[in-house]
Amino acid sequence: MNTSTWQPPLIWRAALLLARGLVGLLARLEVTGDVPAHLRRGPLVLAANHISPFDPLVMAAACQTRGIAPRIMATAGLFRVPLFGAAMRHAGHIRVDRGTSAVHRALDDAASAVARGSVILIYPEGRIGLDPGMWPERGKTGAARLALACGAPVIPVAQWGSHEVLPYQAPRGMLRGIARSLWRRPVIRVHFGTPVDLGETTAATPGAARRATDRIIDALTDTLAPLRPDEPDLPRHVDPGRPIDPSRAHRRRPA
Repeated sequence: MNTSTWQPPLIWRAALLLARGLVGLLARLEVTGDVPAHLRRGPLVLAANHISPFDPLVMAAACQTRGIAPRIMATAGLFRVPLFGAAMRHAGHIRVDRGTSAVHRALDDAASAVARGSVILIYPEGRIGLDPGMWPERGKTGAARLALACGAPVIPVAQWGSHEVLPYQAPRGMLRGIARSLWRRPVIRVHFGTPVDLGETTAATPGAARRATDRIIDALTDTLAPLRPDEPDLPRHVDPGRPIDPSRAHRRRPA
């Protein structure tokens, strides 16, 4: 084994336990599926759908139940928060400066992390999805480029229910959402799917990253569907502060 393999620091292992406790306080977490034992310490890319500001806590809690300590690719704004940003850096998470020329550095950092045996958690949609039905949007190519560059497997992780805890505009409305969740304790379902066949061997082939990204989003959609059998079209829970943007709706490629 490579002696330089990354090990999650104590602060991150403790945060994973805390996340599991907080999610359990506000909701009923149901985690299904699993990650093969030989992949739990990487190299591995976890690709998750993004529906709520509460998602990172949910994913941390779900990963803790499966013995996984992923490094998260997170927006640069979180790293600028006093104390919290320092904790994020110390825990090994990867800063993504969206909309700047430095955004490519995040993929380089993530590739280096995967090469050292890390598990990377990434939201391939690149934002909280605004699809009218809350299905995964057309993805950004970062997750696919990362996986193809490192030869790491990609496992889709679908979640449903976190949108009932925190509203899209959090921190606005956050206290109301938390109070409602403490009373109702909605069900949050997370499912670890099967590894995605990206259908490509290198990102250098023209169109390879786009095709692999579409396969990841297809797999996420298929993994999500069984978690919301009674909500196939529109979600029951309506967040009035969540905008709708159908311009990035995902269209499945013909087989």
